[in-house]
Amino acid sequence: MTLPQLDDYRTLFLSDMPMIDLRAPVEFAQGAFPNALSLPLMSDDERRLVGTCYKEQGQQSAIKLGHELVAGEIKAQRLAGWAQFIEQNPQGALYCFRGGLRSQITQQWIYEATGITYPRVTGGYKQLRRYLIDELEASVTQVTPMVLSGRTGTGKTLLLQQIKKSIDLEGIYHHRGSAFGRRATPQPSQIDVENRLSIALLKKRIASVDNRYQLLFEDEGSNIGSRNLPASLVECMAQAAVVVLEVPLEQRVGIVFEEYITAALAEYQQLLGEELGFSTWADNLQQALGRVKRRLGGERYAKLSAVMDSAINSQQQCGDSTGHREWIHLLLEEYYDPMYDYQLSKKAERILFRGDEGALLEYLHGRGII
Repeated sequence: MTLPQLDDYRTLFLSDMPMIDLRAPVEFAQGAFPNALSLPLMSDDERRLVGTCYKEQGQQSAIKLGHELVAGEIKAQRLAGWAQFIEQNPQGALYCFRGGLRSQITQQWIYEATGITYPRVTGGYKQLRRYLIDELEASVTQVTPMVLSGRTGTGKTLLLQQIKKSIDLEGIYHHRGSAFGRRATPQPSQIDVENRLSIALLKKRIASVDNRYQLLFEDEGSNIGSRNLPASLVECMAQAAVVVLEVPLEQRVGIVFEEYITAALAEYQQLLGEELGFSTWADNLQQALGRVKRRLGGERYAKLSAVMDSAINSQQQCGDSTGHREWIHLLLEEYYDPMYDYQLSKKAERILFRGDEGALLEYLHGRGII
């Protein structure tokens, strides 16, 4: 029996089709797709043994070894995992690296065990990845970007989330975009963020009725955390029109406090528990300050570090977190604001509008960016 294949990559990504990734865990960790679940045909060790056999004895011997390694209870357990996924996601698909033997064997086993003809992706991961790389470049070529700028703590991300015609790069990259921006869980791999960005841009592009489509992006450098933005997008944003969100300093202190103290601590404690979550969060704050030590200078770093340590101790011992506002105020006023003003001065000719949140939203709506 000929089992079905799927090669409509665009529909697959636009519909967020659930997929079984049959590659080994090490392959999945290097890069996968947002709606894929790792349910490998072979473990890393099994894949390594089969690969060695293939090199030394050829394909048939490698296939024979693979069947010997994935047999009995091991095969039953993996079939159970695939069957459960298929029951939960009947309109899904499966893939291996090239859409070859691993996906064909798995398809056949699933059919023999359940009678279900679950489709495999033609070309596998390699073709899906190639498609997203090409579509990312096509999306960047056609987009008319506008850049949302503003001093640290103005709530740019919060405003961005109110605009449908926008891309939240920091959300995709799972990082808040500054030295203090690490989250409780690690950033996705470079391949993962590129895949997510490509899919997000593709959805915006397809939703547009124009050949060129407008999108609002937050002002970012060439990287977010330890992951790089595509060079073509960086170049495109470097030429884009700029709008500037303006918020008073004390209000910005409150926004930073809410994001980096209240929300960040809750994120760590939800993941790690109350005690370990607090200590890990506090260590992250201190390490983040250390990452800007050279730019701060020794004297200013020592001052800020002492205030931060005092605030952490007060919060831990008394439950009083208000001390954090002092170092946040100092850091914004003495470090981030001068740096921001210098960077914005280089974009002066591209600035179209400055204003508070209400005025800026009204301006964007008037430009059709809603």
